[in-house]
Amino acid sequence: MLSVADLSVRYGAVQALDRVSIEVPDKSVVAVLGSNGAGKSTLLRAISATLSLHRGAIVAGQISLDGKRIDKLDPAAIVKAGVVQTPEGRQVFTRMTVDENLRAGGLITPKDRRSAARERVFQLFPLLADRRTQRAGLLSGGEQQMLAIGRALMSEPRLLLLDEPSLGMAPKLVAQIGQIIAEINSQGTAVVLVEQNATMAMRVAQHAVVLEVGRVALSGTTAEFADSDDIARLYLGGHAESDEQARSEATAAAARQHTLSRWDG
Repeated sequence: MLSVADLSVRYGAVQALDRVSIEVPDKSVVAVLGSNGAGKSTLLRAISATLSLHRGAIVAGQISLDGKRIDKLDPAAIVKAGVVQTPEGRQVFTRMTVDENLRAGGLITPKDRRSAARERVFQLFPLLADRRTQRAGLLSGGEQQMLAIGRALMSEPRLLLLDEPSLGMAPKLVAQIGQIIAEINSQGTAVVLVEQNATMAMRVAQHAVVLEVGRVALSGTTAEFADSDDIARLYLGGHAESDEQARSEATAAAARQHTLSRWDG
């Protein structure tokens, strides 16, 4: 469905992505993992054509949807093509009500399908139905995240790009978000899930990619990741003495990769 081939991105003189390639099969969930600064959000911005808003630019490679290049399109055209991003930090319209936020998300949806799209959102997030006349700024952080995802779903995307949907949430809410992502996917929407909570991401994804300092360090099915002790120890916390140890080892691995890349030119 989506193909990212040899993608390189710069923010001025800073190389953010270096020859990154990933494939997103139709109706699948692909988890993109990595530490802060690995290039995860940059990858989503490149796909959604919002790099220029952050003073970034694609300098090499291409992005294709159903075999057609989309990396030269503007953000509005990307949304019309069926690719919608939920940015990190929720970014709902705080002075607008829940209903108004949802209407904004459905502006490109044909009028005869908007009601059905809204009902789908309310089935996924019954709490939003209860608070439909409430201003978004008065919602809790978890509720705002639900609204941000719901607003994106109003445009009936074929591919949903989620940037850190569990950020700052309590464990119970993280599990709930994971269940909702799985349900969205079961309804036929493909998802690219950027997450630092690797455990949650691997539960809902069929494929995974690990980015380290702007490069693809590992890729494969989530089953392959789960079967590897080294990957589980570094990225899933399995068999590690503590989360801190796992983070330290992952950081050390990234540093080694960065050093090797510099020597490789």
